[in-house]
Amino acid sequence: MLGQYLHQFGQKLVRRKPQFREEPESSETRPPNTLDLVVIGLDNMLGAGIYILIGGVAKYVAGPAIILFLLVAGLTTVLSGLCYVELAAGVERPGTVYFIIYVTMGQLYAFISGWNLLLYLIIATACIARAWSSTFDSLIGNHISEALGGTFSLPMPSFLASFPDFLALGLVLLLTGLLALRVYESTLIYKVFTGLNILVLSFIISGFIKGDLHNWKLTEQGCQLAAAGSGDAYSLGLLGSGGFVPFAFDAILQGAATCFYAFVGFAGIVSAGSKASRPQWSMPLAVVISFFICFVVCFGVSAALTLMVPYYLIQLESPLPQAFVYVGWEPAKYVVAVGTLCILLYSLLSIMFIMAQLTYAMAEDGLLFQGLAWIPAPTDARNPIMAVLVPGTLAAVMALLFDFTDLVDLMSFQPLLAYSLVTFSVLVLRYQPAQNGSQEKTEEETETNPEAEGGPLESEPEAGISGILKSLWFSPRTTPTCKSGRIVYGCASLLVLLLIILSLILYWWSSQVFSGDPVLTTVAVLLLLLITGVTVIIWRQPQNPSTLPFRVPAVPALFLMSTSVNIYLMIQMTTRTWTQFGIWMAIGFAIYFGYGIRHSLEENNDQQPAASTSQT
Repeated sequence: MLGQYLHQFGQKLVRRKPQFREEPESSETRPPNTLDLVVIGLDNMLGAGIYILIGGVAKYVAGPAIILFLLVAGLTTVLSGLCYVELAAGVERPGTVYFIIYVTMGQLYAFISGWNLLLYLIIATACIARAWSSTFDSLIGNHISEALGGTFSLPMPSFLASFPDFLALGLVLLLTGLLALRVYESTLIYKVFTGLNILVLSFIISGFIKGDLHNWKLTEQGCQLAAAGSGDAYSLGLLGSGGFVPFAFDAILQGAATCFYAFVGFAGIVSAGSKASRPQWSMPLAVVISFFICFVVCFGVSAALTLMVPYYLIQLESPLPQAFVYVGWEPAKYVVAVGTLCILLYSLLSIMFIMAQLTYAMAEDGLLFQGLAWIPAPTDARNPIMAVLVPGTLAAVMALLFDFTDLVDLMSFQPLLAYSLVTFSVLVLRYQPAQNGSQEKTEEETETNPEAEGGPLESEPEAGISGILKSLWFSPRTTPTCKSGRIVYGCASLLVLLLIILSLILYWWSSQVFSGDPVLTTVAVLLLLLITGVTVIIWRQPQNPSTLPFRVPAVPALFLMSTSVNIYLMIQMTTRTWTQFGIWMAIGFAIYFGYGIRHSLEENNDQQPAASTSQT
C-alpha cells in the first residue's frame, strides 16, 4: 500500500504538460531571420547587467582581471545556451523556460525552474531600480542619498541597506501601475532601445582614449599610499595586492560566478526562434553571434573602465558616469548618465513584463495561487492585474530595503542553477525512449519478456556483479528503453552528487589537495575515477535516434564540463546568498507541496476522467 502511494506521488512530480495548450502563434508577422534573432538576443543581453554589474565586480572582486572573468562566464554560458536550444527543439511550440521544462521534464522541475526564475526577475527588478536611483542621484549631485542618509542615521541590520531608497520604491510602483494599465512592448521599441544601447556603450568604450595602462600595473605600495592619502576612506574598495589580478584565486571564481548575469538573455532567442523559417540554423547561430558580440562589448566596457579609473576608486552603483568625471570629461558624465537611465528604465519595464507573464502562467497552471491569474474580464486575458501587482509590490519593497551588493549576488545565483537544470535535462532526455505509446509498450514487453529479444542464450540472466557491469557497458539494444533511460537518470543524478562533493573538497581544502595531503588527495582522486566511470556508463547507453532540428555535440562530455563549472561557481557564493536562496526555496516548496501539487491543472484533468468513469 505504501509502495503504491509513493509510486502515485512520484508520478505526480514528473507529470508533463501537454504541448497543445500553448497558444497558437500568430501568422500575421513574417518569420524572423537570424539577424532578427541576434537583435532580440542583444536586446536581452546588453541591458542592465553591463551597467550595474561591472563596477562592483571590478572594485571588490576582480580588479582589471574582470575581462578574464567575463571570458569564463561567457564560454560556459554559450554551452548552456546551446543546450537550451536542443531542449526547445524537442517542443513543438517553444515558449518560456518554464513551459519547456514542464513539457519535457515534468511538474516538479517546472516549478523549481519557474520559482527560481521568478526570484531572479524580482531581484533583478529591485537591483535595476536601485541602480537607476543611484545613477539619477549622481546626475543631480547626490542630494537624495545625502538627505536620506542624514534622515535615517540609525544603524541598520547587515542584510539591509544603510538607508531606504524611496526613489527606487516609487519607480517600481509607477511601472507596476503602467503595466497594470496595459503598457506593452513592441518590435519598434526593441530596435530603438537596442540602437540607443549600442550608441551609449560605444561612447563608453571610447574612454580608452583617456585610459592609463598604469592602472593595470598598480603596486601594493601604491594602493596603500592611495588609501593613506584619501580623505574619504569609505570611497575606496578592497585594495588587494595590486597588479592585473589583485585578489586571491577564490575571489576570481566568485567574480566569474557574478559575471554570469552579464550574459543572461538567450531564452528570448529560443522563444522567438521557434517561428523562424530555418530554426535548426537560425537559433544556434543567433545564440553564438549574440554571445560573441555581448562578450566583445562587455570586454570593451570593463577594460575602458579599469583603464580610466583605478579599480579601488570605482563607484559601486554608478561606475560609468563617474569614470568620465575622474578623467576630466565632465560633460560626458551627463551623456552616459542619461543614456544609462533610458536603458535601465527600458530593461526594468521588460523584466517586469516577463515577471507578470510568468506569474500568470504558473498561477493558471495551478502551481501558484490561482488568485494571481485573476483578470478583470474574460475577454481581457492579456491583462492579469494580480500577476502584475503582487510580484511588482514585492520587488518594490526589496528595492526599498535591501543592499545593492546582496541583490547582485542573489541575482547572479539563479542563472547558474538554471543553466545546470537545462544541461541536466538535455542529458537525461537524450537517452530516453521516444514518447510514443505503442513504442513504449513494445519496449516494456521486451524488457519483461527477454525471449522476444533473442534466443535462449540471450534470455538467460547473467548472475553476479560481472553480469550487471557487463549490461551497463554493453547495452543489448541500439535504441533507448525505459530501463536504459532510468540508468542514465540515476547515473546523471549520481554524477551531480559526486561533482558537488568534489567541488566542496576543492573549495575548502584546495591547498591541502594540491600539496599532496594523503587523505584528501586520495579522496579527490577516487572521486575523479568515479566521475569518469559514471560518465563512461552514460556514454555507453543508447541515445534516442529521433531527429531534432539541433543537437548539442559531445554529450555527455559537455554536460560534465558545464555542470562541474556551474556547481563550483555556485559554491563560491557567499553564505548570505545561500541562506537567502534557501529561504526562498523553502517558501516555494511549502507552496508547491501544500497547494500546487493538489491544485495543478494536470491534477484536475486526471481526476475528471476518473470521476466520470466511476459515475458510469
